[in-house]
Amino acid sequence: MIAETDGDGRTLNAMSVDVEDYFHVTVFRRGVRRDEWGTLESRVERNVDALLALFGETGVRATFFCLGEVARTHPGVVRRIAAAGHEVASHGMSHEKLDALDRAAARAEIFDSKALLEDLAGREVLGFRAPSFSVVRGTLWALDDLLDAGYRYDSSIFPIGRPDYGIADARREPHRLAAPSGRELPEFPLTVAEVFGRAVPVSGGGYFRLLPYVVTRWGFRNANDAGRPGIFYLHPWEIDPGQPDLRARLSRLGAFRHYTGLGRTAEKLRRLLTAFRFDTAAEVLRRRGLLAG
Repeated sequence: MIAETDGDGRTLNAMSVDVEDYFHVTVFRRGVRRDEWGTLESRVERNVDALLALFGETGVRATFFCLGEVARTHPGVVRRIAAAGHEVASHGMSHEKLDALDRAAARAEIFDSKALLEDLAGREVLGFRAPSFSVVRGTLWALDDLLDAGYRYDSSIFPIGRPDYGIADARREPHRLAAPSGRELPEFPLTVAEVFGRAVPVSGGGYFRLLPYVVTRWGFRNANDAGRPGIFYLHPWEIDPGQPDLRARLSRLGAFRHYTGLGRTAEKLRRLLTAFRFDTAAEVLRRRGLLAG
């Protein structure tokens, strides 16, 4: 196994980006029809480019879990990610949760997104992250479809108990997870910390925007002190306070969750990138002996 810490003893964590546009987010599902997507201003290219610049400044490589819909409409985004030396991975095709699709449709998205992204990136796609972390107890069948498609790892399981996602008793460290067929696939679960015996999400996204920076910093230190690498995630739209204001189409709670903290995220991310050591999810798994090559 390759060393998992640097000369200062810092744990190597994974940095990841779920590449989707602001209107792809599940919270907009009722307020924005799918047939409207092509009529709305797309911001994903400019926001990905801003993240690429920030990662370049801080010397960080990241895993970009790219939505097939974005890859199809903005192929240059995927090519630029790959050309900058980052890992290209799959976020499915349509951003439909796995449990909202029938098995055949979900399997098709798993296969089709991999083929599309490999064609654009010019390299093998190893990783998958389900939209809205929708690998849950009722969709563990997806692990077999991932294996059949040739994926080498998954990063979809949130080890928390929530009504909409998560597996509360899932393991918190990267590990080999048995699919229903008995075959195994490396799983890189989203990062949680423990507070009074309960798992608290500290891995990014809305938690990063809504909560003070010190919460994420504490959470990653908590995981690293326990010997676990963390994995951080965010979306390109989360660094974009200039995105169109569609609050009128959302519930009050949905608007709060989507728009709060957008103007502060980029600077908070810069602080995180300099406070911890980050690389791609695939590299962290390789160093832990969970991924060959």
